[in-house]
Amino acid sequence: MAASQVPGFVQIGHHPPPRHTLVHVSDTHFLAGHAPLYGAVDTDLALGHAFEQLERSGVRPSGIVITGDLADLGEPDAYRRLRDLVEPAAKRLGAEIIWVMGNHDERAPFAAELLDEANAGEPLDRVYELDGLRVVALDSTVPGFHHGDVTEEQLDWLRGVLATPAPDGTVLALHHPPLPSPVELMAILELDNQPRLADVLRGSDVRAILAGHLHYSTHGTFAGIPVSVAAATCYTIDVSAPRGTLRGIDAAQSVNVVNVYDSGVVHSIVPINDAAQVAGFSDAVLDRLAAMSPDERRAAFSDKSSSFNVADAEASGGPGAS
Repeated sequence: MAASQVPGFVQIGHHPPPRHTLVHVSDTHFLAGHAPLYGAVDTDLALGHAFEQLERSGVRPSGIVITGDLADLGEPDAYRRLRDLVEPAAKRLGAEIIWVMGNHDERAPFAAELLDEANAGEPLDRVYELDGLRVVALDSTVPGFHHGDVTEEQLDWLRGVLATPAPDGTVLALHHPPLPSPVELMAILELDNQPRLADVLRGSDVRAILAGHLHYSTHGTFAGIPVSVAAATCYTIDVSAPRGTLRGIDAAQSVNVVNVYDSGVVHSIVPINDAAQVAGFSDAVLDRLAAMSPDERRAAFSDKSSSFNVADAEASGGPGAS
């Protein structure tokens, strides 16, 4: 995608605009009847606020990937309410929704309410083509349990999908991340059969793995592929809690923005909050910089002796460049 095709994009650094952008959301945990999760967390409010922030930012993703635990108890009403919230936001953003199963989800109501299809218990694995970028949704759930697994049949299916590379590569989305966890209790609920999955992925065109389940943001690699875990929008797990404990908190909720470039994939965490601004610049500053030559831009914005930062920071209500 050329820079001219990205509305409002101004290239002032080394990198052109991303070829693709995804929004990565996870662990919404809706309950039927808008019931608060654990009697305390308004799941709808946080997710709605996240989409408001994304729309305000101007991001226009081609896909919204929601990596599981969409409904806390697998209730049909919870899926319907989630769909009623996400679909209008996706339409405004111009994005396709990619629903991924999680261990709290139930396949039959998930399929009926979100995919408009019947399901007799088979894994809900899907392939999505987003203008050259392939997204594979892999169902890592084990019916009746909270840990994850992928069957030999699923691995054969995935191997067949990946046998033909996609023009811009593949992003794999599943609920259970193939990563170790610093929260010890989560190891009980990890993904089984990881070595066999690694065998399928190694050497393929998979450029990134998106996951959820852990309720905190974390990153790593698996079979040489970057893995990004999005924190939950409902509540998060405190990684700094005393060793051996598990502490869920109503704080630090976030979603991720995934930018796919020719040279790599960048995952950015977007906190869901109403925090007060204490520093920054207006878009007028970017317009001024864009009109300059690279050397002028460097002298104006990077040189510590320049008055540009101070003047514009004062006009914007905060200090200068970070």
